[in-house]
Parts: sequence; structure tokens; C-alpha cells
Amino acid sequence: MAEFTLDLNDDQKQVRDWLHGFAADVIRPAASEWDEREETPWPVIQEAAKVGIYSLDFYAQQFFDPTGLGIPMAMEELFWGDAGIALSIVGTGLAAVGVLANGTEEQIGTWIPQMYGDANDVKVAAFCSSEPDAGSDVAAMRTRAVYDEAKDEWVLDGTKTWATNGGIANVHVVVAVVDAGLGSKGHASFIVPPGTPGLSQGQKFKKHGIRASHTAEVVLEGVRVPGHCLLGGKEKLDERLARARERVKSGGERVKNAAMATFEASRPAVGAMAVGTARAAYEVALDYAKTRSQFGRPIIDNQGVAFQLADMRTQIDAARLLVWRASWMATTGKPFTSAEGSMSKLYASETAKKVTAQAIQILGGNGFTREYPVERMHRDAAIYTIFEGTSEIQRLVIARTLSGMPIR
Repeated sequence: MAEFTLDLNDDQKQVRDWLHGFAADVIRPAASEWDEREETPWPVIQEAAKVGIYSLDFYAQQFFDPTGLGIPMAMEELFWGDAGIALSIVGTGLAAVGVLANGTEEQIGTWIPQMYGDANDVKVAAFCSSEPDAGSDVAAMRTRAVYDEAKDEWVLDGTKTWATNGGIANVHVVVAVVDAGLGSKGHASFIVPPGTPGLSQGQKFKKHGIRASHTAEVVLEGVRVPGHCLLGGKEKLDERLARARERVKSGGERVKNAAMATFEASRPAVGAMAVGTARAAYEVALDYAKTRSQFGRPIIDNQGVAFQLADMRTQIDAARLLVWRASWMATTGKPFTSAEGSMSKLYASETAKKVTAQAIQILGGNGFTREYPVERMHRDAAIYTIFEGTSEIQRLVIARTLSGMPIR
């Protein structure tokens, strides 16, 4: 088991510097253009594929880093470049992880390559879970999957929302209800292959921030997928449903807590994204404060500005420490006895909103214009307190964990 350390090893430093260079040289110069266009930055994704960043191999290497710091380090550097473009680059990973976590070896080998394509013909994938009435409340999911035994096909009907790459993806991974009586344990994941009839893009959302990342509804109307598109297979699903039914009879709360633990483990990665955005805004504000003069001296000489920068840096470092701790705990199998995953996501996301707002204040009127990137960073930062569980949900999770009570 890797001991917790704040010192990156030589390999990690090399990867960090490589990612930072790509973010500085490729992502950041393109950020404003693709934010304005509100379109998927295909040329940037292709560049990421050419150098090996947009690939399953790269993310697998970071995920299996024994210290747990590979993924948060990568997320911080890419999102330091630009949140919208970075989300376009890493968004396919959500679907890939869904297949890796639940699929058979054959399914992994068949579908994940189709999610990424290659450097000459890049593809993207979409993970479709949230619904208009089922965001944080996953038990309220309405999309249904019904098995047609005669044809060995699953029939999917419903509407998904807030799907990154939804509708433009080569491969969609769709979570659907197969047994409504089991809550989240009655869900299963399905591959919807390219060109499957009945799947269409609904509304494309025009967003406040992360505008380079495509977000849309996915409508499923009588979508038929072969039996082998059920991730894990029918036999494994039947066994899991049978165990879940027994657990519900003996104590349903254990089922809900197991599902909550899965979400807990993924939240530090979002915290790392927020740290990257906050750090980027802080650096812009620091450079501006050192070079902008008023009343004959740099504005950083004023305590009102200097103290803000001191607080910003302190909060960013504190957020990173919480993210790294939670990531290390998740990798080394240490239980989140105090909801450390939610703590990291909550503090880092709130820090990103606060720091980017302070950066605008330090830049004054310039910060309010699109000539400077902090305006865009502030818009982007708003998403971190919303997706992967809102700040209110994080506080609820933490409070329930600490108290052991079903706080409502």
C-alpha cells in the first residue's frame, strides 16, 4: 500500500509537465474561440489523440497509479488550460469507465476502441444517466429496459438529459431500470451501438459555462439493442438482482449506502477539475496585480488586494490537499468514514466559484470583459457546485455520514 505523500515522483512530475505544456500550448490558445462557438473542439481533441492524451491507455495509466494522484493531477492540469475543452477531452472517459466497471472482457475490447476512434478519425462517447426528474435522486429514474426473450433484445424507452456528448457520440452507454422495485440496484447499463434506430438527440443546451463541451438530451424511443449489449451479460444481471432482492428484504438501507459509496469514490476527480480552474484564475489575478499600477504603485502593494490573493492561494492549496487525500484513500481502499470524497468535491467546487469571482474583482473592469480569461473561468466554475452532486447534496452526504441519521 502506497503511503500518503505530497511529493510527486519523477514519473508523475514528467506527466504533469507534459500535460501542462499541452494545456498551455494547445488548449488555452483555443479556449476563447470554442467558448464563443459553443461547439465540440474536434481539432483540439484530435491533437490530444495524436500525442496520446485522448486515449484509454493514458487514463488507465493514471487511474492505476498506486498513489491515487494520477487522475487528480491530470484533471488539474487539463482544466487549468480550459474547463470546456478539457471536459470535451475527458468526457468520453465517463462512458469508458462505465464499460470497464460493468462490462465483460469481450465488451471492453469491442466497444472502448470505438469510443475513441484514432488520431485520424476521433470519436466520442456519451454516458447517459441523469433524467429530467432524476438527477441527484437516481432512484427516480424512469428510462426502462425490457427484455424481449424471443429475439434476445433489450428495448429501451425514456429520455436522458445533461449527457456530455449526447447525440453526437459514436457509442452511448445508457443506464436504465430493469426492476423498479429495487431502486438504484434495479438499474443496468447498456451499450447503444452507432446508428441504432430510435436514439436521437433532443435539446442541445446553451450553457452559462463549459460551452465547448457538448451537452444535450438523448431520446430513446423503442431502441432495440442485442442481448450482448447488456453490460456484464444477462446471467450476471439475474444473479445481481436476486441478491439485491434478498438484501432489500433484510435491510434496504444497506443497498442505498452501497450505491452512495460508489458516487463518493468518483467525486475527488471533479474536485481536481475545480482546483485547476481556480488555480488558473488565481495566476491571472496575481500577474495582473503585480503589473497593474494605480496611484503610482502596483495594486498588489495594497492590503485589500494582497490579502485577497493570500486567501485565494490558501484556499486552493487546502482544496488540493482534500482532493489528494480522498484520491489516495479511494485508491488504497481506506473507507470514507467522514465522507472525505464529498468533502473534497464540496470544498474545491466552492473554492473555484469564490476564487474566480475574486479574480474578476482584482482585475476590475477588465475582469468583466472577454479580453481577459477570468470572466470565462468564473462562468465555467459554476458547474462544479452542480454536477456530480450539488453542494447541497454533498453537505447532506457529509452530515448523514457524521451523524448516522437520515437527515432530510
